[in-house]
Amino acid sequence: MRTRRLPAVFTALACVFALLLGGCASGTDRDDGRITLRYQSLAWQDESVEINKRLVREWNAAHPDIRVAYVQGSWESVHDQLLTSFEGGEAPDIIHDASDDLADFVYGGYLADLTRLLPERLKADIPPRSWRTATFGKGVYGVPFLQEPRVIMANRTLLKEAGVRVPDAEHPWSWPEFEEAARRMTRGGTYGVAWPLKDPVSATLNLSQSAGGQVFHRGADGKAAVRFDAADQYVPRVIRDQVVRDRSAARTTLSMGGADTLPGFFGGKYAMVPLGFSYRQQIVQQAPEGFDWTVLPAPAGPGGERSQGVSPQTLSVAQDSPHKAEAARFIDFLLRPANMVRLAKGDWMLPTGATALAAPELRGARHGWATGTALAHDLRPAPARSVRGYPEWKDKIATPAFQEYYSGAIGMGELRRRLVRDGNLVLARYQR
Repeated sequence: MRTRRLPAVFTALACVFALLLGGCASGTDRDDGRITLRYQSLAWQDESVEINKRLVREWNAAHPDIRVAYVQGSWESVHDQLLTSFEGGEAPDIIHDASDDLADFVYGGYLADLTRLLPERLKADIPPRSWRTATFGKGVYGVPFLQEPRVIMANRTLLKEAGVRVPDAEHPWSWPEFEEAARRMTRGGTYGVAWPLKDPVSATLNLSQSAGGQVFHRGADGKAAVRFDAADQYVPRVIRDQVVRDRSAARTTLSMGGADTLPGFFGGKYAMVPLGFSYRQQIVQQAPEGFDWTVLPAPAGPGGERSQGVSPQTLSVAQDSPHKAEAARFIDFLLRPANMVRLAKGDWMLPTGATALAAPELRGARHGWATGTALAHDLRPAPARSVRGYPEWKDKIATPAFQEYYSGAIGMGELRRRLVRDGNLVLARYQR
């Protein structure tokens, strides 16, 4: 393992400072013999943060000899923050992240293999397709516990006025039907669809699986390479055609995040907005009284394929933690079925565990829960989950290239050239 340790004097001073703030390095043993584990959570919505903190309090009350300290992290900076903490030997014991962010940490030797640390109950409850998202070689380096399908938030009134067929999870639109519906709802100052693509890569790659898109392919040597063939191009062409050709999609939303589109959605400027499943919480909290909305499944591919990629949220254990078994016990506690339901409700996402997914409170028609749970069996590991160098490829190559393509600034040929030629140069540096 290539962990770089800080000088002893600096580490000691840092530990003293941390103690003044209520904590120190991972797995610290107190003088009274108690173990303290640091759990870094990326929960950010108030409801989710409170549930995570409450579960930590419940654990601490039941396990006085193994105390867990809650540490608040941020999705926006987690990759760089974790890399710095790993290299400095100051990583938290229990790490909340996403499966598509794990590869560099796994290959760098920073995460523990959990294969023999997790109880059979937990292994059996989470389906194999979810375990694949955090499996590298023969090891398991994270426990996938929350997942989020892409869905379409739609204005029910505008759907009815346009006279389009309203799809459900068993009978989704095809992509051509989705395009036609958007065209029919584009009228009187309303765009049929708003694509919030400030961060376009994950949405594009995951939705492209319905058309057979993979983007990343492995050769006989096991190394990943970028390809961008006809199946990979299918969904990007649909989005661009809506923006540039049909003008049924609002060009201004291409630079927006999902939350930025909600005021226009509430005001009738956009009839539909493709978003992650968890955005339902913001709609419930922010929509004006009487706003009639519904949750529709994402469109199916040319052959009726309904799968889409997903990068579940994961819980991992730092390789440097001196208390891996205790950390795994805490993860098992967090992910007991009843607790997994609480976490899913707090984040408005789907649990990976079969027992939790079957809970009645996650299957009601209200707020689209039933639509989401019906989509769970269509979720597959995201194409980028095990690709070393993916964060750099995404940030430096794919994001600007997709943004220019969707706006009409470049064509498909230039998009493909950048993703493949420039992208493979990036990946090659990580796979030497």
